[in-house]
Amino acid sequence: MKLPRRTFLHLAAGATALPAASRIAYALDYPTGPVRLLVGFAPGGPPDILARLMGQWLSERLGQPFVVENKPGASGSIAAEAAVKAPADGYTLLMVALPDAVNATLYNLNYNFIRDIAPVAGISRDPDVMVVNPSFPAKTVPEFISFAKANSGKINMASPGVGSSPHMAGELFKFMTGIDMTHVAYHSSAPALTDLLGGQVQVYFAPISASIEYIRADRLRALAVTTAARADALPNIPPVGDFVPGYEVVR
Repeated sequence: MKLPRRTFLHLAAGATALPAASRIAYALDYPTGPVRLLVGFAPGGPPDILARLMGQWLSERLGQPFVVENKPGASGSIAAEAAVKAPADGYTLLMVALPDAVNATLYNLNYNFIRDIAPVAGISRDPDVMVVNPSFPAKTVPEFISFAKANSGKINMASPGVGSSPHMAGELFKFMTGIDMTHVAYHSSAPALTDLLGGQVQVYFAPISASIEYIRADRLRALAVTTAARADALPNIPPVGDFVPGYEVVR
């Protein structure tokens, strides 16, 4: 099924889910032992950070350990498949992100994401921000577009994985501006930011939660946010849509 562009990209940044057959989470004495919280990305990225914060909160609230288990690879599908194959007893949760929805449309998976996973709760909305290394010559989105057109194929665009929100945001930007950039996929935001800070890649449509401290410290230059309006966390940064009419990525 082909979804409208805005509908397809208007997805939650993070959510928790569990095997669809489970009903034990409704029991008053749940949990009676440790609970696994699977994350399909490497430590240090927004899904991992959110999972650890939520796990800590749930452990304190429910009196049992919620243990984060990272299973990076295949854009999150390794962790998703592990969750599907786990006993449907409520003791295996999955941190769901945008790539899980994308994977279901692109790949022949060993599971049916809609049928085999039951949503529990949405936990965050994390806009993306277009950031470059401060040494990059462009200081605005129009300057970036002009530079990219003059240097076609020479700009490397980082993402935390194929099908991730930053990847989709970058691909949409390429499509709507007619520029050519080389996509470089990482396992999470942490190594993508490391290479951006080191100049190995030139641009990243990064989650604000992962990049804001670097922006505030002037170690990264924010050009624009991907939302239609300015983000509360970065009120001085304009939306991409101010320069590329109709552009919007919300998750």
